[in-house]
Amino acid sequence: MPQNPAPAVTYDLLLVDDDPFILEGIGEDLEQRGYRVTRVNSGEKALELLERQSFDLVITDLVMEHIDGIQVLKKSKEKNATTMVILLTGFGDMLSAIEALRNQADDYMLKPCESSEIQFRVERCLEKLELTRKIHLYQKILPMCCVCKKIRDDTGKVPGQGPWVPVEQFIHQRAKLDITSSYCPDCAQKTLEQILKK
Repeated sequence: MPQNPAPAVTYDLLLVDDDPFILEGIGEDLEQRGYRVTRVNSGEKALELLERQSFDLVITDLVMEHIDGIQVLKKSKEKNATTMVILLTGFGDMLSAIEALRNQADDYMLKPCESSEIQFRVERCLEKLELTRKIHLYQKILPMCCVCKKIRDDTGKVPGQGPWVPVEQFIHQRAKLDITSSYCPDCAQKTLEQILKK
């Protein structure tokens, strides 16, 4: 049987379920597809891990003793808002689905899960994760004109449609700082040399 190709990027997944067959079955399947999978059999252990380790995707059972999947979901998003979370449940009802979505679950699946369906959902969540990361990266890039050095201020605007403003104005508006004219040591030396030449 041919092996599935490993993902180009290795992702860290946390699998949480009190059913050892789920941990073994889904865990092994995901590992064979190239993911790094950490398995825990309780919500308590999941919360402990989330305190000290970061995961790209958390797959958690909804109904567990003491600490349930919603609490694991909340902790995952609290520690890192971009962490994707899929909730699994053997008890499909509208209220639990609504609660999961209200708490920012990225997906919701009924058990038992087909291997192909799990893989599809995982891939879809990780695609969403990559898109989110790209958006955050682009938000950190400040467009500056290479000729006049004005900055495009997209604050409150559709990205790419903000007005082009002088650097001084941008800093004053965004950081509430006033700009004063001065010389850095290199420019001060060059200016002094030019004055002395004249």
